[in-house]
Amino acid sequence: MNADLREGERVLLIDAKDRRYLVTLQSGAAFHTHSGIVAHDDVIGQPEGSLVGAAGSERRFLVLRPTLAEIVLKMPRGAQVIYPKDLGAILMRADIGPGQRVFEAGVGSGALSMALLRAGATVHAYELREDFAHQARRNVEAFLGPDVAYEIEIRDATAGIDERDLDRVLLDLPEPWLVVEHAAVAIRPGGILLSYLPSITQVQRVRDALRAYGFGQVETVEVLERGWHIDGRAVRPDHRMVAHTGFLTTARRLVRGADELSPAR
Repeated sequence: MNADLREGERVLLIDAKDRRYLVTLQSGAAFHTHSGIVAHDDVIGQPEGSLVGAAGSERRFLVLRPTLAEIVLKMPRGAQVIYPKDLGAILMRADIGPGQRVFEAGVGSGALSMALLRAGATVHAYELREDFAHQARRNVEAFLGPDVAYEIEIRDATAGIDERDLDRVLLDLPEPWLVVEHAAVAIRPGGILLSYLPSITQVQRVRDALRAYGFGQVETVEVLERGWHIDGRAVRPDHRMVAHTGFLTTARRLVRGADELSPAR
């Protein structure tokens, strides 16, 4: 990627107090803050990592291209997003890679879709709410462009999944146990199903369904993230941490009989 910032790109403006503003660069436009006005033309053409001044103020802003994690937390959304700490774990635990055919049920604002597509997967998704589907597509295309392998249907996954020989099935919806029966037909043997749920009682129900429909190697984890304050000799954990957000349950689709030898964890 060109190091110089271009018109049409999204950038982060970061002030001295680490406040972050997501801005799409447009020639002739300006970004207004209580710290002053930043002209987009003063940013366009600058190398990433530059400092730009605000008109009428001595304050300056650091300009960087946003990471996926930063976009997820700043992008427009209607539904609650999956946090970056969980997105990374999902990519690893579901073993997402280039060329995989991934089915996603419940796209929310598109955070997971963005992570899957950037990892090289093709994504076919079902979403009940048309407004969520449209927002997800806008977010995905704003980050990855319009030519991504991404299809969304306004459909209820609990009523069935038409796709077959899927490599992965990812479920972010309130009652994933109602989809497990359909996933068992849609996913190839050895493929991975992952469910993202906020409540452990929901996890119990989806695990019962996984066992009933021939899945094995079932595991449930949660990811906790704690930052550290490091300033000279003052070294301590941050007072706040990103603790429970959701449980990740994974399972492998097995051939008939093999699930009897697969202990759950």
